[in-house]
Parts: sequence; C-alpha cells; structure tokens
Amino acid sequence: MIHHKHLTDIELKKLLKNKQIQYAGWLKGKIFGHLKCPSGKKNMSRKTRVFFKSIEEAESLGFRPCAKCMKEAYKTWKTIRNEQK
Repeated sequence: MIHHKHLTDIELKKLLKNKQIQYAGWLKGKIFGHLKCPSGKKNMSRKTRVFFKSIEEAESLGFRPCAKCMKEAYKTWKTIRNEQK
C-alpha cells in the first residue's frame, strides 16, 4: 500500500506509467476501486487516499471492493461476509 500523501506528483505519474498502481483506496472507509471511479474521485482527499498494485493486496489489508465500480467483486465480498456471520 502506498499513501498518496507521501508521493510527489512526479512520483505518482511514474508509478502509474509503470503500472505499479492499479487501484485506489479510501483509508477511512477501507474501500478500494478503479482509479477512474467517480465515487473515489469525489470522496477521497490526498490525505486519505492510498494505492494498491492488485486486488489481492487491497483485500489482504482489509479493504473491500467498491460497490459502484467493482460491482461483481463487491457482490462476492458481500456474500462471503454474510456467510461468515
């Protein structure tokens, strides 16, 4: 996980270009999604945004998929969560 607040704009562009960042997450809600997700762009600030290289990385750190931009992954996550209760 990479914290946005620790990156300069140049560093961020380099990581994006090299595909070392594929997903963005919101620290407060522990939610992650695609970089172009309108919900993520609207709700996250540089202070609360983190980046991930993969879905597996985000999930291993306790983040859940976004219900807007990752609908199928969210449905799967929700089903598994409900079964564990």
